[in-house]
Amino acid sequence: MLRRAFLVLFGTLALAACTSGGRYGPAGAGPMVLGGPAAGAAIRSDHRVAILLPLSGPRADIGQAMLQAAQLALPAPDSPPLSPKDTRGTPDGAAAAAQQAVAEGVGMIIGPLTSAEKAAVAPIARSAGVPVLAFTNDPAQAQPGVWTLGITPGQQVRRLLAAAQAQGKTQFAALLPDTEFGHAMGDALVRATAAAGLPTPDIRTHAKGMAAINAATRDLSGYANRRGPIEAKIKAARALGTSEGRREAQELARSPIPPPSFNALLLADTGEELAEIGALLPYYDIDRGAVQVIGPAIWASPASGSGSMTGAWYAAPDPAARAGLEQGYMAKYNTQPSPLADLAFDAASIARVVATQGPYSVGALSQPAGFLGVDGWIGLLPDGQVRRGLAVFRIERGGPTMIEPAPQNAGGTGS
Repeated sequence: MLRRAFLVLFGTLALAACTSGGRYGPAGAGPMVLGGPAAGAAIRSDHRVAILLPLSGPRADIGQAMLQAAQLALPAPDSPPLSPKDTRGTPDGAAAAAQQAVAEGVGMIIGPLTSAEKAAVAPIARSAGVPVLAFTNDPAQAQPGVWTLGITPGQQVRRLLAAAQAQGKTQFAALLPDTEFGHAMGDALVRATAAAGLPTPDIRTHAKGMAAINAATRDLSGYANRRGPIEAKIKAARALGTSEGRREAQELARSPIPPPSFNALLLADTGEELAEIGALLPYYDIDRGAVQVIGPAIWASPASGSGSMTGAWYAAPDPAARAGLEQGYMAKYNTQPSPLADLAFDAASIARVVATQGPYSVGALSQPAGFLGVDGWIGLLPDGQVRRGLAVFRIERGGPTMIEPAPQNAGGTGS
């Protein structure tokens, strides 16, 4: 199975999950040829689109690859004109690029790349009535007319919670790194369980280092309270000093301890930290057969160390759907598309589809049918939130296996 990584764009770039894709079109009308509009639809000549990317500076390679993907989705002459703007990878640069785009009269802005850049662009675009499809996956940056296209922790957690609920899992807990991403995953779990009417999850965060991970795991497991009564009985039996007492102590030592208070556990670690947690779970009598482990889409990559979590689930786009983008990109540029190319292609394709229907308005972009894109189904909500159709995968020794396909509409997204 093809695996790729996508970047968490909270403001700095860090590895976080995976992307994929295929054909594109409005969900209600069915998929279309790679990047193409509906058959017979006319493109309005005044639908100019600005794309804000770091075309110079340390992230210029990322920006150039994403620009190529957007250009692939908007081939001349029957597409809205695309106007690239260099953000230089800074909030000030992004603001200047947005001001220039607005002054030119563009109908839509796609990009910028990071959360900090988006925060600088949003007020400029909103005051001009220009919608924005940004590439960050920071859900805090979503607002009416300004959407976050990056795959967010909330989208992943909602999908996993729905899949776990379908298997009878209703008691959730989380053991997460004390990082921005860890807190985002925890916040998403709190919101998702509340929306589903489930009990508030028990969440523990841990600092770096094995000692901190061990302490947090032991605390979350409730090991002392679960094991304590049995240990007290063993101690009392041994204190009798009789053969009957010794036999009783031996029998008690073989007694199973009660299960933990949860039957689904959200993790977000990778590498050595994830391996350490994998070893600690059975040590603290957390039965992986009874407790379903769920985690972030980064686990699609073997480099994440997810092999230590055989049987765990993660939610991500279906990688098989990306073949169309890969073929088109390779044919034009003689190289494979970068991980973030998916977001640029999808944003440009949405612009092309909406341009056949009328002005770039919040109503047109938030049409209930949504869109079928490179990373699967995308629904843009009027408040700036984004829903995605993600598949659910189970980690196995030979590689991940899809256990639930990606939905092609709002149903099954966990929204």
